[in-house]
Amino acid sequence: MNRKTVAMAGALVPSLFVLGCGTSQVATDPVEFEGMDDPQTVVGFSDGVTLGSEEAPVTIAEFGDYQCPGCGAFAATVKPQLDLALLQTGKAKFVFYDFPLITIHPHAFLASRAARCALDQDRYWEYHDTLFRNQSVWSRSQSAPLGLFEDYAAEVGLEATAFRACLRSDQHALTVTANLQLGILLGVTGTPTVLASQGDGGFQRLGDNSFEGIRGVVEEMLDQMGQESGAP
Repeated sequence: MNRKTVAMAGALVPSLFVLGCGTSQVATDPVEFEGMDDPQTVVGFSDGVTLGSEEAPVTIAEFGDYQCPGCGAFAATVKPQLDLALLQTGKAKFVFYDFPLITIHPHAFLASRAARCALDQDRYWEYHDTLFRNQSVWSRSQSAPLGLFEDYAAEVGLEATAFRACLRSDQHALTVTANLQLGILLGVTGTPTVLASQGDGGFQRLGDNSFEGIRGVVEEMLDQMGQESGAP
């Protein structure tokens, strides 16, 4: 997300999470980092994961929580349609930002970290979809579902030792925390929250997260960009 986004966001709103301390133990909660109240620092540490061409003229961004049922429904029904109609045609790219609401979803932060451990092995989206597909199973766990997350890693073909070492550490905790803080900066309060941006402009929040609603906004942005460039 570019730095113009911060200018569009306004002041930070109160934090939605309780901060823990960064350790070498299994990180299941957000961690503190220096400058987390500074918008530029937050943007620098945040990192969304992109699906589709980086050169696409429109960006669709989701702030999502892996333990959120609404996010699971979005991943299962809306995202595949976006992929087929907008991403594969080069009209837009899709960027996922972690927004784990740990006060109501205690395993969401760990799930975000697990997905990023899969990203280390270039299997992010396969793992992303697997987490959502099995959400009703691992989300019921009374304790951190480490074993289940490792089972899913095997399912998508990850190297087990590297994934286990990553998962059972604090690796990627800073990035997930920064993504969460970025969402707060942008006024995100729930999930899924979907935003769209044309070119290098700021993001606008979408009121309709359906496929038709998102496609309508993207097509409108493409039309505006064509008019601005003088295209017929």
